[in-house]
Amino acid sequence: MTESEVRKLLRQMKEWDSETAFRKFYDLTYDRLFRIAYYYVHREEWSQEIVLDVFLKLWEQRATLPEIRSIEDYCFILVKNASLNYQEKELKRESCTDRELPEISENSLSPEDELISEELFARYVKALDRLPERCREVFILIREEKQSYAQAAEALGISIKTVDAQLQKATARLKEMIMSIDHN
Repeated sequence: MTESEVRKLLRQMKEWDSETAFRKFYDLTYDRLFRIAYYYVHREEWSQEIVLDVFLKLWEQRATLPEIRSIEDYCFILVKNASLNYQEKELKRESCTDRELPEISENSLSPEDELISEELFARYVKALDRLPERCREVFILIREEKQSYAQAAEALGISIKTVDAQLQKATARLKEMIMSIDHN
């Protein structure tokens, strides 16, 4: 997904109320926004709900989206805030059913450390999206979904050696891209 493709879709959504353009935008960005939500809430169902709510909000704001300088950063912030709000709401709801809220440990991150962690995660998400499709698929299956090389090979219809090669390629490219994102 290039910036110009996204800008074109945003203009079509604004000018023509194009549901087709919105669907393309959704298809291009859903996986990434889901990963961001999952990073914060660690629950698949919650993440799906959060992302769908964010897309609803984006559709409602379609008239102003083309004016946003970085739609990528804007979506990241929307999902992050929605995730934190959703998590807080769910934890409060669960505590009302006699469950205790998790205690805040003395080892909690400082605000500065939290900001650094979030910035690194944002870099990771951007870099992951820039990987070639097969590298990204292998990396997600192995590193995020914790599948074995054999499981990933079977799911993708490739050999274990190809999985290994793609994972090495993905890891090297991710490191390189994460370190260079500041300069782009």
